[in-house]
Amino acid sequence: MAEQRIAAYGAWISPLTADKVVQAATGLSSPKWDGEHLYWLESRPHEAGRVAIVKRLPDGREIDCLPVPYNARSRVHEYGGGAYAVKDHIIYFVNFSDQRIYRVRFADDAPLPPEPLTEPSARRYGDLSIADDHIFCVVEDHGAAGEPANSLAAVRLTDGTVLGVASGHDFYAYPRLSPDGTRLSYIAWDHPNMPWNGTYLYVAEWDGDKAANAQCIAGGRDESIFQPEWSPGGELLYVSDTTNWWNVYVWNAGDVRAVAPRQAEFGRPLWQLGASTYALIDASHILATYVESGYGRLCEIDLDTGAVSNLDTAFSAFDDLSADGQGAVYAVVRSTTRPAVIAKVQCGRVEVVKAGQAAALDDGWIAEPEAIAFPTTGGEQAYGFYYPPTNPECTAPAGERPPLLVMSHGGPTSAARPIYNLQIQYWTTRGFAVLDVNYGGSTGYGRKYRERLNGRWGIVDLDDCCHGALYLAERGDVDGDRLCITGGSAGGYTTLAVLAFRDVFRAGASHYGISDLALLAQETHKFESRYIEQLVGRYPEDEAIFQARSPLQHVDQFSCPVIFFQGAEDKVVPPNQAELMVEALKNKGVPVAYLLFPGEGHGFRMAENAKRALEAQLFFFGAMFHFTPADPIEPVVIENWSQ
Repeated sequence: MAEQRIAAYGAWISPLTADKVVQAATGLSSPKWDGEHLYWLESRPHEAGRVAIVKRLPDGREIDCLPVPYNARSRVHEYGGGAYAVKDHIIYFVNFSDQRIYRVRFADDAPLPPEPLTEPSARRYGDLSIADDHIFCVVEDHGAAGEPANSLAAVRLTDGTVLGVASGHDFYAYPRLSPDGTRLSYIAWDHPNMPWNGTYLYVAEWDGDKAANAQCIAGGRDESIFQPEWSPGGELLYVSDTTNWWNVYVWNAGDVRAVAPRQAEFGRPLWQLGASTYALIDASHILATYVESGYGRLCEIDLDTGAVSNLDTAFSAFDDLSADGQGAVYAVVRSTTRPAVIAKVQCGRVEVVKAGQAAALDDGWIAEPEAIAFPTTGGEQAYGFYYPPTNPECTAPAGERPPLLVMSHGGPTSAARPIYNLQIQYWTTRGFAVLDVNYGGSTGYGRKYRERLNGRWGIVDLDDCCHGALYLAERGDVDGDRLCITGGSAGGYTTLAVLAFRDVFRAGASHYGISDLALLAQETHKFESRYIEQLVGRYPEDEAIFQARSPLQHVDQFSCPVIFFQGAEDKVVPPNQAELMVEALKNKGVPVAYLLFPGEGHGFRMAENAKRALEAQLFFFGAMFHFTPADPIEPVVIENWSQ
């Protein structure tokens, strides 16, 4: 083995360039089986973020089913989900640009040009499910002034006629028809709730053209229902957090029973429609994934006895479970050491059937996560994943401890997961330690843990990020004088707020971070328009709280260097929020940098901008922590800074 090069933490030479990080962003999702073919979605940054539908033939060949510029992506709730379905070798999908439903037929194995099924309109479609010669779906109608109207519809496969199925609630999801075609199940919820707070589970009669006599069979304002699905025998499965944990239940003609209850999460926040954490193997068995102590697990559950058989796998996260009707389940699976793949799970075996992108790092370069729990404010406990600096070719001078980069996830009702993430490995291969924090309000630890953030966004998340960083410093893993933090959107809010209201971190990086909560409350889209009421309060009634927790209103309290990354076309966080903060910090004499990306909105989709942001953040932290990155990086203008 070659002798290790001695270099300061942060200045290590890494084979993982920013170009490689950006190029590896192609994503796999939503596997589905029809006949003898496997289908999936593939997001492609090199095609301007287009989502393609790919079909695998029995001989292993893969076919692109949509010609450019067709893009299988729904805009319901803005986050979409459930954008395609397949039946009898015909694909039905929502096209991003016009939100119409199209169908794709095949001549032998060659896809024919997409044909529009629905008429041009102001409607958006999502959560597609095919049964009884209809596409059952969520509809979001933007045709009238004010908020869009959400409802359920059934679209006839024969002529594209859109039949109304259910309306009256603010939101809907999971329209699913029973196997005998007589009952329709779905969930609904109303402002100010989000689907992870309180939803209602309905079962209605279906006569082939309309739904009638809908009855609420579970849920409420304080119970979250997730993924109702019918079994072949006509029982309705669903996930509920009525006992604090999202667990599986079975409903049968008014009788409800819990299946294999445990302190683990079988559900997740419904940011995208159609999310799936279990699938039916047969009439009495399901394959399910749950989160326990932050890690994803896979198990088979006997619905009759409640017996659980855990599968021993090398994977740490599982998404988009989908049954083939023949005893197998397909899913997107992830590990801590390799990119996401599509796997077939059958008879307790996990077989990779579609590899993701080639791994950008060999095993010796990969920092694997350590799940940590640490004490925080009020005697509570918070969680995170710690990644140590990892580079087989470099070591730091004796006695030096690494800088720590704390990552604050978005949402904020979301979670950091222990998966192979090149955005993290970029830092660890250069000598940074990374803490991916699951602050109070994150998912995966029960409803009570999620509710720690209720009314206290901008307090609990800040405290937990600070305590996590200090815990690692006190443990001796990191340099307590070189703590920095980063986040985007809601995570960017936590980043800016912790720099304004706490004195723990020495540098920060905000990616399109929310800095004015009042503006967010007034301008965001319908799905999240009342979300902030549970996190902060009602606006304008609680304006004083909004002002007190908005970093933009407290720029005089900043003393910590910050770099801002902002899209010029961002409507969620307009550029002027960042620019006002930058100007105030310049006037205070605080080191500050600002990169504005033309043509970008809330999040950076262009490869060159994603690359520039990653490298510029490294350059900025190098300046603040007095090391020179090994990478050739275009310098960043840092106001109020000279070395």
